[in-house]
Amino acid sequence: MTTAMGTAPLDRPPVRSRVSPVTAFRQGLILAWRNLVKLKISPAQIFVAAIQPMVLTLLFVFMFGGAIQGNRHDYLQFVLPGIIVQSMTLLTASVGTGLATDLNTGIFDRFRSMPIGRSAPLVGAILGDLVRHVISFVLVLGFGMALGFRITTDPLSTLAALALIMVFSFAMCWVSVVLGLLLKTPEAMSSIGIFALLPLTFGNNTLVATDTLPGWLQAWVKINPVTHTTDAVRALLAPKGAESAASPAIYTLLASAAILVVVVPIALRLFLRRK
Repeated sequence: MTTAMGTAPLDRPPVRSRVSPVTAFRQGLILAWRNLVKLKISPAQIFVAAIQPMVLTLLFVFMFGGAIQGNRHDYLQFVLPGIIVQSMTLLTASVGTGLATDLNTGIFDRFRSMPIGRSAPLVGAILGDLVRHVISFVLVLGFGMALGFRITTDPLSTLAALALIMVFSFAMCWVSVVLGLLLKTPEAMSSIGIFALLPLTFGNNTLVATDTLPGWLQAWVKINPVTHTTDAVRALLAPKGAESAASPAIYTLLASAAILVVVVPIALRLFLRRK
């Protein structure tokens, strides 16, 4: 009698059962609580996120508002929605910085060994950080209203503006995740990551109207999703004349969907292949 002995490789990782997108999202919500606990321990992170757009508002309105618009109040109505969108986009870099920090501490290696969805740890990190975006939006908008900004629409339009910003921020957070996984260190992410976002955050119509820019720059501004998000938020908060939010809002949603389709698979692949 001959007995055939088979040997299984010892270094093969256990097979992870697939989970549904709904289950993975629910697991991401649970992990998002970890980031919220960080905010509770260090609430200064919230105010730091709001201070930059507040300072920019003061700087541009009171130093350049009269020269650019001729009237500081009119310029405040024009520039505040753009500064909010700009600051929310820059704030997404903190997701990549926090991810790079956690990857170096080993906590995400523990998450990858758990029977949870592949995207759950990354979704948790993003959703937890979006809470800070919401709080920052409320603080900056309240600060602008204290300076004289007026919402000339209705509460539903204001909530729609916030929702649109959150959708675009969610997409940009995944770009930040990819940068954090590629750069690997929080120091590199803090410098290079923010620098990579500058063409988006400053190459738009946040501070001046598009038609006042040189032709070559207008070409970039017109396709920049930050420009269209800003136009939509302006129309939802303080429209001028017959300005409509529909067209720029649709552009923002389509751009956000395109970013997610391209970037999310790359982020998951980088996350699972990281050693």
